[in-house]
Amino acid sequence: MGKRVLLFILTNILVITTIIVAWTLIVSFTGVSGSFETGGGGLGINYVSLGIFSLLVGFVGSFMSLAMSRWIAKKMMKIKVLDPDGNLSRQEKEVVEKVHRFSRAAGLMHMPEVGIYQSSEVNAFATGPSKKRSLVAVSHGLLQSMDDNAVEGVIAHEVAHVANGDMVTMTLLQGIVNTFVVFFSRIAAILVSRLVRPELEFIVRFGAIIIFQILFSILGSIVVMAYSRYREFHADRGGADLAGKDKMAHALRSLKAHVERANVKDNRTDDSAVQTMKINGKLGVAKLFSSHPDLDERIARLEER
Repeated sequence: MGKRVLLFILTNILVITTIIVAWTLIVSFTGVSGSFETGGGGLGINYVSLGIFSLLVGFVGSFMSLAMSRWIAKKMMKIKVLDPDGNLSRQEKEVVEKVHRFSRAAGLMHMPEVGIYQSSEVNAFATGPSKKRSLVAVSHGLLQSMDDNAVEGVIAHEVAHVANGDMVTMTLLQGIVNTFVVFFSRIAAILVSRLVRPELEFIVRFGAIIIFQILFSILGSIVVMAYSRYREFHADRGGADLAGKDKMAHALRSLKAHVERANVKDNRTDDSAVQTMKINGKLGVAKLFSSHPDLDERIARLEER
């Protein structure tokens, strides 16, 4: 569930940082003017050129991350993609049938790829660059821990993410965030580099760009996570429309029960199988970086419908 957002953000940070590093190295070795400094009064920064550069890099990085999202998920999670016409087990056939049934009900013209990955975590996620090239994956832990109605609710929720085009809208938001990140990290790096001797200016600026790029990307993820939490409520409603309100609510209660059992069993709140879901309640600053709202709040909003 949280993996869809987490993988996208991590990929985005890596892509943006790689683009910035490559650009800086190209500028340094070719002698092309790429510092965005005018040499005039004030800060001496060409804000128009820097803004255009930030916009291009921000959205190129975001859409590259989107294009890579399904491939990255398969490789990192070692997902076994299920061939509907292949030799599948009964459980695998049921997962494929559920994804396809809900996809047709949601009006999708192309069926998502369906996958299962080996993990004890109770998790499922949807990703992909478009509705035509999407992936819905579930963990073995989820299939082993939940009953059939709860599994249906979870899968319907993930199909709703695909039908709502959440990855594309998140990409557009990430592109805007990236633009601001690139813009302000460059300004900060220029200002820092002016505090050292001229012979050290390039090295300091190069390092400062990377540091500020990563720092501001992490801060920018607060905005993306806030949007992710909002979309979770929307996907819960979509899941209820597809599988039924009772099954969707049952799925959320089953997730909550699993979290509570894990916490009691280990007498702690940092159980890896729970934390990976990114769905357990968080307080304070940690809540800002959570991709999912508190389960009690999700259940309450669903029941208010």
